[in-house]
Amino acid sequence: MAQHETAHEESHGSLKTYSIGFLCSIVLTIIPIAIVLGGWFDGMVSKVVLMGAAALQFIVQLIFFMHLREEQKPRYNLMALILGIVILLIIVVGSMWIMLYNMVAV
Repeated sequence: MAQHETAHEESHGSLKTYSIGFLCSIVLTIIPIAIVLGGWFDGMVSKVVLMGAAALQFIVQLIFFMHLREEQKPRYNLMALILGIVILLIIVVGSMWIMLYNMVAV
């Protein structure tokens, strides 16, 4: 029983990793807010920085809070995540492609 509890405790993060993840999340939230409210960038640069901060926020959440890097083999959670991302990309890119190339000029 003690071995099972120790193995279960090892699969979760420590206070240090949760604190690092929390601080990274706060910084990656403050950056887009400052950019939008301060009007630091215009147009495409602003959009790229906002999307980059969102992607980094997603990676921080996966690594520090969802513990994807600590998963033992087989990596079912990682495979399910990749499948979900592929399906999401197919839907979003396909929808944008249909809307872009099938617009009718009125």
